[in-house]
Amino acid sequence: MRYEKGRKDASRQKIMEVASERFRRDGIAATGLAAIMSDAGMTNGAFYPHFKSKADLVRETVAAATVATGFGDLIAEEGLETAIVTYLSPEHRDDPGQGCPLAALLPELARQPLETRCVYADNFLALARELASALPAKTNDPEAVAIAIYATLIGSVQLARAAEGTDLSDRILAAGRDAVWALAERNSTNGAHHHG
Repeated sequence: MRYEKGRKDASRQKIMEVASERFRRDGIAATGLAAIMSDAGMTNGAFYPHFKSKADLVRETVAAATVATGFGDLIAEEGLETAIVTYLSPEHRDDPGQGCPLAALLPELARQPLETRCVYADNFLALARELASALPAKTNDPEAVAIAIYATLIGSVQLARAAEGTDLSDRILAAGRDAVWALAERNSTNGAHHHG
């Protein structure tokens, strides 16, 4: 029995991993369950023991992916400045399937049911609070600054992806990096430039 439970959990995890990558790469609306299950190496019928519907899968995938953006881990390991440079890099821009789920999914999340948007909002606020705790100690209203930083990071990646293949795309990433530092510095009472 324990083996079966473990196998069921592993199957569920595999479906979510495949769905998360496909949603980020191709979009939620454009990704069908058949493609997800095929990529996961399972039959379509194997989906329903794990999820009631595609909407259920989307909600759970969004919840898991929002928590696992990796940005907080990157700050902890490399410092804020390196995290910003990495997030606003051509490599991140060019690989949405492996990148931040927020940058890849936000336009579609706005069209999801309220229940899914509430899950996203709660998890995003937790991310913002995590970022707020990594800002310079003298930052005024660190939670608001963190929200503004995320808005700038995510918006910059989305704009750069929309302009990918043009000279403007790299300029957008550079402008985003400058804007994030301006936000962090302007709201710090000592105004010092903090290098991670």
